[in-house]
This record gives sequence, structure tokens and C-alpha cells, in this order.
Amino acid sequence: MKILGIDPGSRTTGYGIIGCQNDRVSYIESGVIRSSRKSYPASLTEMFLEIEKIIGRYKPDAVAIEEIFFASNAQSALKLGHARGVILLAVFRSGSPLYEYSALEVKKAVTGYGRAEKTQVQKMIMKLLNIKSAPTTDASDALAVAICHAHSMSRHKLTEKNV
Repeated sequence: MKILGIDPGSRTTGYGIIGCQNDRVSYIESGVIRSSRKSYPASLTEMFLEIEKIIGRYKPDAVAIEEIFFASNAQSALKLGHARGVILLAVFRSGSPLYEYSALEVKKAVTGYGRAEKTQVQKMIMKLLNIKSAPTTDASDALAVAICHAHSMSRHKLTEKNV
């Protein structure tokens, strides 16, 4: 099973793809999407197209995305909402199942502590996925989202059976 994790951002969006088999996770790829456009609408279009390319290339069995957090700056929250919207559109168009997790859930799943620092998340990502060099913080956050989903899959299966 392939899981695409996404850490949405208005300027930089992290993505990470992991494999999951028999409760074991493995690293496939990670990176960031940075816009080369100057206008925000053009940046959103570029982000949408890049997410579509990644989904098309890897054909994930599931996509996990970090939920929006409540920022103190309304303008930043609005831009993050726009970015998240184009990401969600790309995922829905692909037909891949989508799962959402809070930052607290993601950090707890990866480090055991919901208020862990980004460096702690990065170090655990390196250990869990057996990678030697640290991915960028955006990419490691996205990998953490994917790992969170991998750990949560059994819970989702139980919920689906009970519905």
C-alpha cells in the first residue's frame, strides 16, 4: 500500500510517499512544492498541477493531509485555506481516499508526544523510515502525516466495518 502525506502551506507544501506492508513503513520519496509564480492565483494553479502529477506518478492507495490549524493572523489562515482547497480538489479529482489528521495527532503518532518540536519529528522520521539524511521540515511533516495514517489504518477499518 502506498500512502501520500501532505503538509499544506501557502508558499511551500511538503509531500511524502511511504509504503506500508504488514505494519511496516518504508520510504519512497519526499519533497516540497515551491511556487515559481509571483501572483498568488498562479501559485495555487501550480500547486494544484504539481499535486496532480505526484498523484498520477505514484497512484497512492490513500492520501493523508494535515488539518488546518487556527492561526492568529487571519490573512495567513485564509491563504492556507486556499492552498488546502486546491490540494483537496486535486485529491478528489484523482478518486484517492482522503484522510485528515490534526498536527497533534500526527506528532503523537510519530513521536508519542503531541507537542513535539519539528526537529523531534524529523529525527523520528529518519529512524522510522531508515533514511540517513533529514528531509526538509515540510517534507518530514508530510512523511509524518503519512505515517500517522499508516498507524491509524486499523482504526479506520474497524470504523468502516461497524458502519
